[in-house]
Amino acid sequence: MQSKRKEDIDVSSIWIIEDDAMFRNTLKDLLQQHAELQCENAFGRCEEALAAMKKSDPPDIMLVDIGLPGMSGIEGIKKMKEISPGTEYMVLTIHEEDDKVFEAVRAGASGYLLKTASADEILKAVHEVGRGGSALSAGIARKILGVFSTLKTSQVEYKLTDRENEILGLLAEGLTKKMLADKLFLSKHTIDTHIRNIYLKLHVHTRGKAVAKAVRENLI
Repeated sequence: MQSKRKEDIDVSSIWIIEDDAMFRNTLKDLLQQHAELQCENAFGRCEEALAAMKKSDPPDIMLVDIGLPGMSGIEGIKKMKEISPGTEYMVLTIHEEDDKVFEAVRAGASGYLLKTASADEILKAVHEVGRGGSALSAGIARKILGVFSTLKTSQVEYKLTDRENEILGLLAEGLTKKMLADKLFLSKHTIDTHIRNIYLKLHVHTRGKAVAKAVRENLI
């Protein structure tokens, strides 16, 4: 069987913002080994990426460190989302403090992974974020859910059903639609319907935005 050429494969364009040159190059090499991932640019500062976004098409996915010289990764995500709200932003950092995690998710990050993650874990997270999902390491997911489980009310009443709240919480843990269907003993069609209703009630269009809003407004 003839293998697919790169131009025949759905390719996700990825940019990296990482000030550690060795880690930046290692990460870029890892991504470039896969035909469906195209790492077009790698920067050492958010300011450089912001300037590039104003001159060329923004990427599908942006991998961002938090502790950067100049503008922080969290502030960078906020500014980059203003330029390209359609880009998915994933944090890849050494920082696992609660405040950093929550600030990143509130800023619009769809994924949060530690640099201690394996190559396979990073690639899996990149693919999940690229599909519109959320990618959180188990420890990070527990941090988010542990804190916000004590905050039961939101300033805004979205009238989510108990099932929708349950699914929203599982989406925040990074479960795919298939995993949701298997866990809740529901059909994929029913899961799709619940997720569409969640998006409609929250006034969002993607999983990442739904999870970010849920965290930001204490819905889970």
